[in-house]
Amino acid sequence: MELGLGLLSAQRLPGDDRSASERYGEVLELGRAAEDAGLDSVWTSEHHFTDDEYLSGTMPTLGALAGATEEIELASGVALTPFYDPVRLAEDAATVQAISDDRLTLGLSIGYLDFEFENFGVPKDERTDRTEDAIELLRNAWEPGSLGYDSDFHPISPDAEVTPTPDEPPEIVLGALAKPAVRRAARMGDGWCANEMLSVDDIELRQDDIEQVREEEDIGGEFTTYVVQYGFVGDTYEEAWETLRDGYFYQQRKYQEWAEGEEVDELSDEQREELEERAIVGTPEDVAEELGEYRDALGEDVHFVFRPYAPGIENEELLECIRRLGEEVAPRL
Repeated sequence: MELGLGLLSAQRLPGDDRSASERYGEVLELGRAAEDAGLDSVWTSEHHFTDDEYLSGTMPTLGALAGATEEIELASGVALTPFYDPVRLAEDAATVQAISDDRLTLGLSIGYLDFEFENFGVPKDERTDRTEDAIELLRNAWEPGSLGYDSDFHPISPDAEVTPTPDEPPEIVLGALAKPAVRRAARMGDGWCANEMLSVDDIELRQDDIEQVREEEDIGGEFTTYVVQYGFVGDTYEEAWETLRDGYFYQQRKYQEWAEGEEVDELSDEQREELEERAIVGTPEDVAEELGEYRDALGEDVHFVFRPYAPGIENEELLECIRRLGEEVAPRL
């Protein structure tokens, strides 16, 4: 079982007067800490046009993380594919792959927020087609020689050569929740990223479906399941939960606001209880035990992305959580 850190979003709470430089500096500090702690990966997140300045520049941030670290896997969790020019995405991802010495995992998704599609001028009903087209273009662009692909959404000649050519093409991981999207990951991706809304049983069912699709369609090669879930490591359950709670609730409230298009003052008591039940918090022993349940259900090859990062949590608290995750939780797995 591999263990990573996510999802770094550089958000700020209302009243937070830190500059963007300070917040992104902290992101790099957390990436270095994850590597120092022996974790396997560090993940960014992405949204656009938000009032809390949620991270929007995925590829520049991953490039900066590549320069700040030496060995840890760098991943986007996830880049919102319809909003990218696919040729520039191919170039930028290949550049990060070169800078990082082949450490990039490119997580992609079709997106879902109406205001993002409206502000980018991208028809939402094209999101699936644009994503599939981009994946095909990326695969071809990262091979030596001419592109050899006629894109439906970018007027580039199939004879054009997209550079740089990576020594090893980045793996493409698709974030997906609904069954058709999970099956798209099985067919087109090198992995699937399951978000925090899914239980262990939900993930296991989708994992079985992925295996069936790949077997029926004779798709070879390695395929990795990535699981993202909120959590925090502390001296006690109460301490860990108190540290995570407010930022976690804020982030979930903002996701709900953005999706529904109207302000959400407070989460309901039922939502709060459900969110607390999902989160993996407590002592190193507690956290390792819960992560072990994922490993036992999903297999030794599962890559778990532990998510202690939420706006409002002091970087010193996050750094200590990361240290304990690497030194006290990972060895128990």
